Amino acid sequence: MINKISQVIVAVSLFLTNFAICATEERKPNIVFIAIDDQNDWIGHMGGHPLIQTPHIDRLAARGTTFLNAHCQAPLCNPSRVSLLFGMRPTSTGVYGLSPAARELPELKDRVSLPQHFAAQGYSTYATGKIFHAGTSAGGGKKQLASEFQFTAPYGGVGTRPPKKLIEKTPMGNHPLMDWGVWPLDNDDTEKGDYKVASWAIEQIKTAPKDRPFFVAAGFFLPHVPCYATQKWFDLYPDDDSVLPKILENDRADTPRFSWYLHWQLPEPRLKWVKEQNQWRNLVRSYLACTSFVDSQVGRLLDALDEAGIAENTIIVLWSDHGWHLGEKGITGKNSLWDRSTRVPLIFAGPGVKGGQRCKQPAELLDIYSTLADLTKTPLRHELEGISLVPQLKNADTKRERPAITSHNQGSHAIRTERWRFIHYADGSEELYDMAHDPNEWTNIIGKTEHAAVVADLKKWLPKVDLPLAPGSAGRVFTYDPISDEVVWEGKKVKRTDPIVE
Repeated sequence: MINKISQVIVAVSLFLTNFAICATEERKPNIVFIAIDDQNDWIGHMGGHPLIQTPHIDRLAARGTTFLNAHCQAPLCNPSRVSLLFGMRPTSTGVYGLSPAARELPELKDRVSLPQHFAAQGYSTYATGKIFHAGTSAGGGKKQLASEFQFTAPYGGVGTRPPKKLIEKTPMGNHPLMDWGVWPLDNDDTEKGDYKVASWAIEQIKTAPKDRPFFVAAGFFLPHVPCYATQKWFDLYPDDDSVLPKILENDRADTPRFSWYLHWQLPEPRLKWVKEQNQWRNLVRSYLACTSFVDSQVGRLLDALDEAGIAENTIIVLWSDHGWHLGEKGITGKNSLWDRSTRVPLIFAGPGVKGGQRCKQPAELLDIYSTLADLTKTPLRHELEGISLVPQLKNADTKRERPAITSHNQGSHAIRTERWRFIHYADGSEELYDMAHDPNEWTNIIGKTEHAAVVADLKKWLPKVDLPLAPGSAGRVFTYDPISDEVVWEGKKVKRTDPIVE
């Protein structure tokens, strides 16, 4: 009798154990989706700036796999985010500028976005801050978030601003966003938009229903301009020229004139102006300070997962929509096809990801959609143009045959492999850089006979589908007519004889 009772107890115990194992296997991992705006490779483990302090992003990288050669598909907020969130290239949608809204386009009207995909797979989807362009700080952004996510919050954006600009009379119209520095009356981090973004995301992590997985997206606005930070973050960086990036004077001398058209009449100041106004160091320190502040908010999210005891069953992906120049190539801002504008942080951690890996293979933000679907064993959609990074998440040395491809307006593209950066502009002019020996892209070696085979091979990756601007496009857009050899920048013709603003 005792033996039978023991057998029953053992059988019940095995049943419960197997049930628990099956339940664990069936439960999909949570996802925390962290977006940072305008964040270049000035991140500690990426080595982009020798003084940068980003301990929390670095500890995330140590827990997972970081892609040291990851690139955006467009060096501008809206097209980059549309590409990532719908898994399609800008050349396949015609979205190159700050507008139109994705859902207004026939190519995207019926497409399933990344958050919609996970909602359909039983996830609770939450979003706050800048995920789609404009985030929740503008009506269009709110509407976009609400249409894609189940739960959203009206937080994020610039946050509290001084009564007037700290840097007055910046060129190209004195744009209100072109500002940076310490505002002496603002010393409370908790009032920052990005602090509120982290706080709301943490609350969802803590209170999300336990019977289904969650997808929590937190979009940080900084270090996008205006770069305001409290004094303690500035204090991390010396007020001397040691903070300045390395540049080559007259670095644009060997680049085609067409390279200027990508940022022809933009409010972001040129290096010449920030030098003349004695603002270069202030701008760089402001960017560094804002980066460290955002890093602290990433740390709050990581701590919340640990405190909730769910870090082991949560996939974390951290990315930036594009890079940012701080004087390199004679400009500040984005809108270029060089590494400083296209190279971004990209980190995965959690279930299915090997920890402590540093992958040097080219990767694209476009790959995030496919990778998350692969990691969670949810169906891969046939229209996705990205490739899953799971092979590299298991073994960082696994080769990827496809390079990273970035486009900025029709006809202008960059191809980035592990060694080479090739740029082809709409008028046929080109650049080539050997990134292994010239990581700063100081010497354009296009036209050298010994590299002809390399160029021919890289040209094979230029997009076969290259749609013109989508209807309603505006903001950072231009067209090129090869017959008349004319560029039309936001409705205004640009002549080859027009002076370049430096």
